[in-house]
Amino acid sequence: MISVKEAKDLISQHITVLSPISIDLAKTSGHILAADIYAPYDIPAFSQSSMDGYAIKFEDHEKELLLIGEMAAGTANNITIQNGETSRIFTGAPLPQGADTVVMQEKITRLEGKITIQDPNLRLALNVRDKGSEIKAGALAMEKGSLLSPAAIGFLAGIGINNLNVYPMPKVAIIVTGKELQQPGKMLEFGQVYESNSYSLSAALKQEAIAQISIYEADDDLEILKNVLQNAIASSDVVLLTGGVSVGDYDFVIEAAAHCGIKQIFHKVKQKPGKPLFFGTKDQKLIFGLPGNPSSVLSCYYNYVLPALKSLSLKNNSVREVEAELSHPYSKPAGLAHFLKGRYENGKVTPLSAQESYRLSSFAQANCLICLNETQEHFEKGDTLTVMILPN
Repeated sequence: MISVKEAKDLISQHITVLSPISIDLAKTSGHILAADIYAPYDIPAFSQSSMDGYAIKFEDHEKELLLIGEMAAGTANNITIQNGETSRIFTGAPLPQGADTVVMQEKITRLEGKITIQDPNLRLALNVRDKGSEIKAGALAMEKGSLLSPAAIGFLAGIGINNLNVYPMPKVAIIVTGKELQQPGKMLEFGQVYESNSYSLSAALKQEAIAQISIYEADDDLEILKNVLQNAIASSDVVLLTGGVSVGDYDFVIEAAAHCGIKQIFHKVKQKPGKPLFFGTKDQKLIFGLPGNPSSVLSCYYNYVLPALKSLSLKNNSVREVEAELSHPYSKPAGLAHFLKGRYENGKVTPLSAQESYRLSSFAQANCLICLNETQEHFEKGDTLTVMILPN
């Protein structure tokens, strides 16, 4: 068995970032930009008004001005104002030729086609957005490695970009093993349990904007599992198997992985839950064999799978680690690191009841995992511990 740190280090050493793809801007939310973006145009492409009002020559602001027309947003025609003239103008509209300032409509008096300005604070170029004031043509708009947030996508759309090179989200296959499993909504026969792992893993993946998820079922049969595993590897970047990774008579994951040409990197980690965890690779694809118990599945997912998925797309891990004070004493045997389901609030963390790996009810109430190192046995109230804050 290896330590938790050794397992995480080995996984990170075997990650190859996915090759960039070109996709439509509207589909890039949450992706990481794979190439620098430069502005193709000056934005705004013309000097424009930032509000409804009147376009003038500033040198005329103390004169009575003749109203000669108007400029609305989206107009295809421009007008020219001379000294002593003004034009009605609306937000976003191009500034008329000859104008250099916009007066707010609330700051004028209008009578018989003429206006008088009543704004002692008016200054040259007030309420005007200069051409290229957002960005100049040819300027760096966004660097490679930037997260495409809603604001970033809006900005790129606003400068005329409609297609981007990004690092893709990984395609993930989930293989659920075990002949004892029954689908929710159906009656349980004697000896059956409801299958939940594909539901929790799919929900966790979708929470990270991973949409390409395939779910397979495999009986406790070596030949069946080999065929399912080969199909999953062929169509995915990451394969997650649940169950069948221990050493029982019906645990075939390790043998099936070897038959499929998967290189075993490690099997078994000094941790609870999730000691039988398996990790292997094939052609830069990642294969995780997760224990079948529901809490073990999620604990291993947040500790190992999620960071790997994020790294494949060059994204930051969405699990935060913080330091917190333990709310009350806790003891465990030495030899295994423990990941306890807990509640973190205001700098303190409380282990929940029902820590057994088959029990998911406490995980449903948890907002963190409490990390207890493998060597220490007793933890006192007030001890400072590392806590993994789970995505919400």
